[in-house]
Amino acid sequence: MISLDEAVTARLESHGERFEVLIDPDAALAIKRGEFEGDLEEVIAAEDVFENASRGDRPAEEDLETVFGTTDALEIIPEVVDRGEIQITAEQRAEMQERKHNQLVTTITRNAVNPQMDDSPHPPERIERALEEAGFQIDPMEPVENQVDDALDALRPVIPIRFEEVTMAVQLPADYAGSGQAQIREFGDLEREEWQNDGSWVGVLTFPAGLQNDLYDLVNEITSGEGDARVIKDKDELRTR
Repeated sequence: MISLDEAVTARLESHGERFEVLIDPDAALAIKRGEFEGDLEEVIAAEDVFENASRGDRPAEEDLETVFGTTDALEIIPEVVDRGEIQITAEQRAEMQERKHNQLVTTITRNAVNPQMDDSPHPPERIERALEEAGFQIDPMEPVENQVDDALDALRPVIPIRFEEVTMAVQLPADYAGSGQAQIREFGDLEREEWQNDGSWVGVLTFPAGLQNDLYDLVNEITSGEGDARVIKDKDELRTR
């Protein structure tokens, strides 16, 4: 379950009665779009249906039976959300907008590069400033992934930007290869790998281009600066030998 502070109220009025439930706002929106696939008990603040959630008043069981054909809260809650309206306070809306704005910046930073600077990543601060300059405001009621394209359209007149994947080769010396290669594998899609005769490990992987600096940092951390990572521009270079 979630805390009351995290929940919004979904309200349905039917047959002259009012029914309210307390639920995570993103889960509520997913239910309305028919896209919710999680565990309902993990996204509600109470396994209950209220007549007035702020006072804790509950409707009569016969009213639940009349409107929903059941008194089971876990069956009723999705129906209230789907058929009803989501009540969001100004404070909750502002919090959702800030959270989704941060998610948007993270998504763009992870995936975008600067084509005028040899496809180098844009730092988050630059994305933040460019979004502000472009006047882009994220809609707190829409999934972040549905708004990325609009954000990119707004950013392009402000900064050179495009979404890109990068392929990089990583070499770990023998002293660090045993445990280090497992961490590198998890960083992206492993294209191929080889163990060299000297015990070192070479792997080639593809991942969002905005994470290049993160990979450099990871290789340096794993190998105390003795490893190597480089961008592969030509797919013919995918041979690890």
